[in-house]
Amino acid sequence: MSFFRFFCHAFGNGLFFAAKDERIENRCKIYSVRVRGFYTRAEKAGKMYIIVGLGNPGKQYENTRHNIGFDVVDELAGQEGTSLLEKKHRAVIGKGSVEGQKCILVKPQTFMNLSGESVRMLTDYYKIDETKELIVISDDVSLDIGQIRIRKKGSAGGHNGLKNIIANLGHEDFMRIKVGVGHKPQDHDLVDHVLGHFTKGERAVVDQAVDMAVEAIRVIIARGVDAAMNDFNGRIVPADGIE
Repeated sequence: MSFFRFFCHAFGNGLFFAAKDERIENRCKIYSVRVRGFYTRAEKAGKMYIIVGLGNPGKQYENTRHNIGFDVVDELAGQEGTSLLEKKHRAVIGKGSVEGQKCILVKPQTFMNLSGESVRMLTDYYKIDETKELIVISDDVSLDIGQIRIRKKGSAGGHNGLKNIIANLGHEDFMRIKVGVGHKPQDHDLVDHVLGHFTKGERAVVDQAVDMAVEAIRVIIARGVDAAMNDFNGRIVPADGIE
């Protein structure tokens, strides 16, 4: 790399610096943009998965039913030794690999109902094939605790986070793993139910379901979504005696 190009790359990244000749400054800016674009494309070379766990940020929402997607991403990150420290695209993200494939692990920080804004930023930036490289994990009140369900595509099913992702992407053709958090009791409000915490007995089963969801992600990446659906859609963690 010539000194001129090195200088532009080092100092032209969005910074205005003194230059007597405005044409030189403009050339530096243009080259800086090209360099940034090159690294972005290099980062995306080959297949890359974006794995998004849905939830709400903040301690008051930790371990609630609605945050089961965060729990799955946290567990996967822990198993892979991936740090979820980087804050960008309105999310907390971690870059690593799963089953030998590059992956971006994501916990949107937009709050649940605006999750799609973060997901759209990520898919636009990394230019992935959303139908094959985007996996979204969410809670599902229509599934029993201890059950997961994998889908290639489909409607939001009343889930506001999924609804916002579909609205922002403009389609519903992306993989999702739904983790059961139990049906709403007849006398309970739905919002109170999903923002509520699991009982101690429920949590023990949920933790096993989280492990199963992580295993399902691995199978999707290694063997494909059809194999994962065959392996997991009929399985359920025994939940006898939950209190």
